[in-house]
Amino acid sequence: MPKTCEYFFAPQSPFAYLGHARFVALAKAHGARVELRPCDIGKVFSVTGGLPLAQRAPQRQAYRLAELKRWSSFLQLPLNLQPKYFPVPSDTAAKLIIACQLAHGTDTALALTGAIMQAVWVDEKNIADGDTLVGLACLMDLDGKQLLKSSETPSVQAEYERHTDAAIAAGVFGAPWFVVDGEGYWGQDRLDFVDRALTK
Repeated sequence: MPKTCEYFFAPQSPFAYLGHARFVALAKAHGARVELRPCDIGKVFSVTGGLPLAQRAPQRQAYRLAELKRWSSFLQLPLNLQPKYFPVPSDTAAKLIIACQLAHGTDTALALTGAIMQAVWVDEKNIADGDTLVGLACLMDLDGKQLLKSSETPSVQAEYERHTDAAIAAGVFGAPWFVVDGEGYWGQDRLDFVDRALTK
């Protein structure tokens, strides 16, 4: 029987961007059901002891850049190490993804997630800007204006908060984070373990 994988992430995470396409491919290969959970990573950090990037020690900031460069080269994925619009608030983008999932299903929402992540890390776009998000959705032949409107409703806000609460309850402290059979896996570099967990 196909398994379920909870996928916790923040749309602005570079490591989520680096792992997104690979995760989508392996979930599809296993026929796994993906529970898409964009969440408020700032709130998660505040509960779990994480720090916003600007508040981290210089050594940690430097190593993060080295890792991003290393993984970008290894995976042959383009990535601007210091994009124009980063750090960037991601609530609006996260809620657009939720609205998309509710209206069009998980597969379409996963595709939109990938487009939003690429917008930050490759295309130098501001994903906190509503018009930018509408444009990204329209490129996928979606009604971007309607999705943005839907994303501003109380029901979508409640879903966003529910995902964030679920992340905290699951022990999430970073992104991306995957949960299979109740076991958590942090980071795009743990996808081999996710692969094996979906095989069991």
